[in-house]
Amino acid sequence: MVNTQVWNEIIQELAPKNVVLVAVSKTKPASDIQELYDLGQRDFGENYVQELQEKQTSLPADIRWHFIGHLQSNKVRLIAAFVHLIHGVESFKLLQEINKQAEKHQRCIDILLQVHIATEETKFGLDAKELFELLEYYQAQEFALKHVRIRGLMGMSTATDDAVQVRKEFAGLHAIFLQLKQVQFLGRNYFDTCSMGMSGDYKIAIEEGSTMVRIGSLLFGSR
Repeated sequence: MVNTQVWNEIIQELAPKNVVLVAVSKTKPASDIQELYDLGQRDFGENYVQELQEKQTSLPADIRWHFIGHLQSNKVRLIAAFVHLIHGVESFKLLQEINKQAEKHQRCIDILLQVHIATEETKFGLDAKELFELLEYYQAQEFALKHVRIRGLMGMSTATDDAVQVRKEFAGLHAIFLQLKQVQFLGRNYFDTCSMGMSGDYKIAIEEGSTMVRIGSLLFGSR
């Protein structure tokens, strides 16, 4: 069941700050998504390719679908025709595959690079060294990767009640984001998205410079 009151409160909070709300609709029925859509929500996030495919075909065409899960290279082809933004890219191999599949559909796919900022080893993402190495590879492929566009960074904080630690992790990611905003990639800079913050920590993330938050349980209830 969708909590429309909470959605409205979050929208009112985010709008003045120009922060994008991605409603994380994974495992939720299409009817819940439609309910938020009818209120004006357009950005929705899904974790599973098959589920995303099924929902995309049954819901309004102007929904902006965000793939926020761990994407395998062999699954890119299944969402390349319509996905709005792929979060969590953490390898040059995946970057190449996204470019390959985007070219087949004669489009350019926007992506975010996932940076590992948490203390848990179970979370995915690049460390700072790997991030800059990947960007160097990307820069060197000026003509080979023209169908993929890096829009910014994303990261997930440690699952902890320690707000000081969470704030430090978000601040560190935002500092890297600001650094990269000054760099020209393939002759231009598209870095405009610093995606960090979920239901439990999005307020801290916004205070530390987030431009996009991914909120699920506050809107749709627990899975």
